[in-house]
Amino acid sequence: MKPKIAAPKAQKQKKDAPEPCPCGSGKDFAACCGLYLHGGEPAPTAQALMRSRYTAFAHKDFEYVLRTWHARTRPPSIDLKSAGAILWTRLEIIACRAGGRSAKEGKVEFIAHCTIDGRPEQLHEVSRFVREDGQWYYVDGEIKQARLGR
Repeated sequence: MKPKIAAPKAQKQKKDAPEPCPCGSGKDFAACCGLYLHGGEPAPTAQALMRSRYTAFAHKDFEYVLRTWHARTRPPSIDLKSAGAILWTRLEIIACRAGGRSAKEGKVEFIAHCTIDGRPEQLHEVSRFVREDGQWYYVDGEIKQARLGR
């Protein structure tokens, strides 16, 4: 009879260990999108706002999503049941047009990867942003391709 080999125990992550930011920047969450979601700093560029909104969706921080949505186009609420069922897995920034630190408008093209009920899905969008009083806001987006369990 062959001896049983115990599987290695999963190592627990230390509570103070850095948490990678879901936006894919390669930075620690606290030093990246956490500055905007929890630190109260405004995102300095349209791309930074795009990344932080993706991270907010990944963390299910829908208050931040609504707070950074322009009042002109913001819905009264987010369907938490359907939004909560999505596991966001990866963000790809395809292109940025304008949206720098001194710009008033910008566009960010991205593909957001996720799983819904274990199925891989994605959203390919060009989002439009405006900056008012030093704060960037998401206005709307042109969906290029969406495969979100529909």
